[in-house]
Amino acid sequence: MAAGQRPPRVDLIAVRGSLPAGLGAVLDDYERHLRLEANRSEHTVRAYVGDVVGLLDHLAKLGGTNARQLELGTLRGWLAVQRNAGVARTTLARRSASLRTFTAWLRRAGHTDTDVGALLASPRGHRILPPVLDVAEATSAMQTAADRETPLGRRDRLIMELLYATGIRVSELVGLDIDDADRSRRVVRVLGKGNKQRTVPYGQAAEWALDDWLAQGRAQLAGPSSGAALLLGARGGRLDQRAAREVVHRSIAAVPGAPDIGPHGLRHSAATHLLEGGADLRTVQELLGHASLATTQLYTHVSVERLRQTYAKAHPRA
Repeated sequence: MAAGQRPPRVDLIAVRGSLPAGLGAVLDDYERHLRLEANRSEHTVRAYVGDVVGLLDHLAKLGGTNARQLELGTLRGWLAVQRNAGVARTTLARRSASLRTFTAWLRRAGHTDTDVGALLASPRGHRILPPVLDVAEATSAMQTAADRETPLGRRDRLIMELLYATGIRVSELVGLDIDDADRSRRVVRVLGKGNKQRTVPYGQAAEWALDDWLAQGRAQLAGPSSGAALLLGARGGRLDQRAAREVVHRSIAAVPGAPDIGPHGLRHSAATHLLEGGADLRTVQELLGHASLATTQLYTHVSVERLRQTYAKAHPRA
């Protein structure tokens, strides 16, 4: 495959439907486990099930008809096929982790006698520094969102202010109910990955945007389907992630020279600016809801890189 060319897209539904009955039944059990027992998000379920469909299809092509025929070599072989098809190393690392989760479940559920994926190593992915806004660009993006004095304009301003103020994920943002905002303490109660709840503070600018939205915006959009949702779509239902992403992209695109980022880029920016402002790594980890400090440490690399760039421009002997 030529460099930079994407691997062809696979019809996972068709592949899943063609699996031998024994493999299809195991896949169905695993999907139920992810949804009902592990309580994984819809996005995670799709990703994990998609990975396992590919693996089981590979096993079926080798003549396998049940999970007990899985071997470590089968897993390695499927990943090798992915690598030869041009799949990125970061994606291979994620799929390796996904396979280990699957094979560990197979052992616990009694579908296999051993965990064949326990010794499967993950390829080390290249660390790519995420693009982030500088403070001036972030300020401009907030102002851009505040320019429209309409119900949707007030909502868009709150979307931007809350995402930047708190660093929460877009899924967490659209899941907020009105009562999740404790305005006396200026904190929001967030339900994150794995249904883990955390409390995140927000600043005065976000409080002003929240007050403006609740006083002059939300009531004009609210309808029978609004429920307790804090943020609403144009038709009155709970705001969906896609609409929130469009708001972020549109607001940042209006800032000259700003990188093209979405809500996750705004989350990166918030974390970077917190560290640059003197926040310690553990505090940022707690605010972002990271299970591992190693994930948060990526932002220290971003900050150091920005420091290097500033030094190179400013120091006379750089």
